[in-house]
This record gives sequence, structure tokens and C-alpha cells, in this order.
Amino acid sequence: MRRPSILVVGSANVDLVVAAEQLPRPGETILGHDFQTFCGGKGANQAVAAARAGGTVAMLGRVGTDAFGARLVGELAAAGVDTATIGQVDGPSGVALIVTAANGENHIVVAPGANSRLDGAAIDAVMAQLTHPGYVLAQLETPLEGVLRAAAQARAMGAVFVLDPAPAQPLPRELLGLTDWITPNEREACTLLGSDAPDPIAALQALRAMGPRNVILKMSSRGAYVLAHDGEPVHIPVVPVTAVDTTGAGDAFNGAFAVGLSEGRGAIEAARFAAAAAALSVTRPGAQPSMPMRAAIDALFRNGGPG
Repeated sequence: MRRPSILVVGSANVDLVVAAEQLPRPGETILGHDFQTFCGGKGANQAVAAARAGGTVAMLGRVGTDAFGARLVGELAAAGVDTATIGQVDGPSGVALIVTAANGENHIVVAPGANSRLDGAAIDAVMAQLTHPGYVLAQLETPLEGVLRAAAQARAMGAVFVLDPAPAQPLPRELLGLTDWITPNEREACTLLGSDAPDPIAALQALRAMGPRNVILKMSSRGAYVLAHDGEPVHIPVVPVTAVDTTGAGDAFNGAFAVGLSEGRGAIEAARFAAAAAALSVTRPGAQPSMPMRAAIDALFRNGGPG
């Protein structure tokens, strides 16, 4: 296994995607049109995003013994992700059911499958033997105990731990205290804070007071706000594009952000680089297929990225 600069610990799913004119309301049945399958999962998405953005990336995850598992590993490898630490377990792989509307919004339900086996013991068995990466990325589509162990192992090896707290759920203080960068969207911030989020600046400050060293608040069409431990809040404006499918935009941001940091960029420049990657991702359908290549990110960052 080559030495990765970025280790992604998380989920791999096959996304079953139906396109419709609008999202259904509770209890409503609507007719869709196009149906497609894509490789996804927040962990795998972030691994592909980081690899395509120019990072040296490995992924620690679990897939099932079904055909979906082989496809997930194969597409990660094709994207340039080191898959040596993706284990196969009996049973089905993770699956996400996604409805996308004409305006780019979506509804998502995830059945974890093999991802539920990425527990604390699985994390310890692998991370303790790895050549130390500089950055460890995690999300919340795998067991919380495993995420906590990944954070503790990252701290022990001196790696920067980046947590995407999605799907939204309350988190223990221990995990928050081990987090170097937390990157919620508005809904996830509300869940962490236990109330409707105040204005973005107050939300950043309240989130950092919970334990993370640095905070990024992702606000969709309103861009993002960055609060580094040694600075003031900074707004990163959105890059104007025509959205086709917003699935995976936050993952594109996180993957590219980690690459930016790993290349020695400051937090604000890395976030601007990540915003360009996220903008490109929403212009194409699917999660992993929409993750942009480095040349495209660089071009948008230079010519029309957030300033």
C-alpha cells in the first residue's frame, strides 16, 4: 500500500436514483422518469473527490459479497483510490435510494448494509498498522464508535481529523474534542446545536465552543463560512452554476478541501478551492461520476472561483 496523504474512513453505497419533476410530499406517489445506478456513499464520494482533485488517497471501508460490492471497489480503484483497506463481509453492500427533482434538490434514504460493520474494532485493526496519513476524513454513515476510534487514532498519529457530521445526529463531546475540522451544513448545524441555527457567525462560534478546533458551515447556494482557530469568520461565496443534481456536493467540497490543506494551502484558500470543486459537481448527475478532475477545478478556481 502506497503512503496516502489522505485516508477516508467511511461508507460505500450503490445509489439507486430516480429523476422526477418535483420531490414527493409525505404520503404522495408521483411518476418519475429516468432511473440510473451510481456508486456513492459519503466516504467513497469523498475519497473519489480527493483523488480526482489531486490527492494521494486511501479508503478504509466495508462492502458486501454481492455484485454491488465488487462494483464499488472497482470504481474506487479506477478513480485512483487505494482500496487495500476496504474489506469484504458477508451480506449486502450499502444502498442509497435517491429521488432528484428538476431543480436539483433531492431526498435520500440509506440502507447501510456492510457499512454497519465498520466498527471500532475494525478501525483499530487497520489504522494501527497504517503508514501515517496527514489527513483523516470521516462521516456518519458508519457506526459512531468506529468514527470515534478513527478520530482517536488520527490524534495519536498526529493527523488532521476532518468530520462531516452527516447524516445529522447529536455527537458526544469526546468526538467533537478530537475533531480538527467539522463541516456541517445548516441542518446538521441545527442538530448539533439542539436548536435552529442563529446567524452564520453565531453558529460558527457556538459550534467551535462545543470542542472542534475549526469549523466550516456549508450553506448551499449561500456559499460557506470558515472559522479557523486562529482567525475571524470568512465568507466563501458560491460559484454561480446551473445545478443539475446536488447529490454529493458536500462530499466534493470535503474531498477537495482536504487536498488543498494537504498541499499546504491556508484554510481560506483551501475552502475556495473546495467551493470550486463543489460547484462543478452539481452540474452533472450522480455522486461519484460528478466529482470533478483537478484540471477543471484549477480552471474554475483561477477564472471564476470564489474570491
